[in-house]
Amino acid sequence: MSKNEKQETVEIPPEDIFAQRRSKVAELIEAGIPPFGAAYTDTTKISEIIAGCDADPETEHTARIAGRLRSFRVMGKSIFADIQDASGRIQIYAKKNDLGEDIFNRFKKLDVGDIIGVEGTLFTTKMGELTVKVADYALLSKSLRPLPEKWHGLTDVEQRYRQRYLDLIVNEESRGVFLKRISIIREIRAFLETRGFIEVETPMMQPMPGGAAAKPFETYYEALKSPMYMRIAPELYLKRLLVGGFEKIFELNRNFRNEGMSRRHNPEFTMIEIYQAYGNCSTMMDLIEELVTTVAMKVFGTLEIEHANGRSINLTRPWRRATYDDLVKEKAGDDWFEISKAARVAKAKNLGLDVSEEEVDFEVTNEVYEKLVEQTLVQPTFVTRLPAQLVPLAKACDDDPAYVDVFELEINGQEIAPGYSELNDPIEQRRRFEEQAARESDEDVFGKIDEDFLTALEHGMPPAGGMGIGIDRLVMMLTGAESIRDVVLFPQLRPKS
Repeated sequence: MSKNEKQETVEIPPEDIFAQRRSKVAELIEAGIPPFGAAYTDTTKISEIIAGCDADPETEHTARIAGRLRSFRVMGKSIFADIQDASGRIQIYAKKNDLGEDIFNRFKKLDVGDIIGVEGTLFTTKMGELTVKVADYALLSKSLRPLPEKWHGLTDVEQRYRQRYLDLIVNEESRGVFLKRISIIREIRAFLETRGFIEVETPMMQPMPGGAAAKPFETYYEALKSPMYMRIAPELYLKRLLVGGFEKIFELNRNFRNEGMSRRHNPEFTMIEIYQAYGNCSTMMDLIEELVTTVAMKVFGTLEIEHANGRSINLTRPWRRATYDDLVKEKAGDDWFEISKAARVAKAKNLGLDVSEEEVDFEVTNEVYEKLVEQTLVQPTFVTRLPAQLVPLAKACDDDPAYVDVFELEINGQEIAPGYSELNDPIEQRRRFEEQAARESDEDVFGKIDEDFLTALEHGMPPAGGMGIGIDRLVMMLTGAESIRDVVLFPQLRPKS
């Protein structure tokens, strides 16, 4: 780092740097040089240039690249700098005798953060570093504000989320996570399409919230003079497509739930829902096992996922399968389902849970599952046979209608995907909707029954398997990220005070 660079990034207040760079913009304009230049086409990715030189080191290579200056070192009549594009970083070298005094002096006034285009030839320095010898350059965008200090990066976690663009510039690890996320989604689509699934789109703004038990975001449609809701799930519309004859479908979608924010929850999140006519819960278990392991191998090349906290997740198939009741009994005792409700409430309190006798019985049991069981399921586990009250859109188990034929896939202590044998009996579906509506306190929203969906079911929906995969949580698990905010480019944050 040169003396000038150190002064800019450490000693000079940001407001002074801004003023200095605004002055440089004025000087450029006065000299007839656009500070925010034109297109710079026919460039090559830095990673491809490096790979080409590695493959053929004996040939003289030329380069035309564009990117952001990440370092700048003036050494008398020479300047060394680093330029970074989306694929990588390479050193560039400008020499006064080659460029001429005027061009060299303009080059000398560049700042870290400026975006430039460069043409030149490639050589290897005495230190063994591949370098572009600058023959010509163009200023493409003048940076008015300094980047975070080179040696410490962006250390304020909240600033990383609020100014994600800076995080992506200076944090190679963060940038890598999002590139992996893009690859994961691409491979999921490819996996499903090669197996005959087609991608569809359904409304994000709906007249009724449905498909999940969650509080929606409300809006208002002026043209219809009608309240509308941002969807909490696409399920009911996708099932209408099953009725319409689309047999293998998926939607990669954004959902919105007007609830809390946490390390594992963002009010706006990405999910993929998948439905297969003539399938069932077991069909979906087999599908997601194959999907996740295929994607992991293609993107990461391994089924052993290591997390920074020392936790290791083994995705090798087959995955464990355990019933909801058995897992609850492991934590609450083998007699849990034999004792009275009052005894269950008392035992739950002794286990440190915040429950009361006013709660519905299945809710007390589910508190045990969510607070004491779920977080312990680190290795892939299909939790099966859930109480029917928890999943009103799933088909009952053949041997006991008190349970539904569903799974919750738990990995790394959180739910990655629920899957069902979908309920296609419109009579039973109406009964469950009515039962659910009677429990809800907000009759204006949740107390309504989606008659249009029931009408669709009454025309006949084939038996089907369905599931939803939380993309954000899947990416967390595969990349080792500990917070959902680390895998969402622009997570929801509280407004600055």
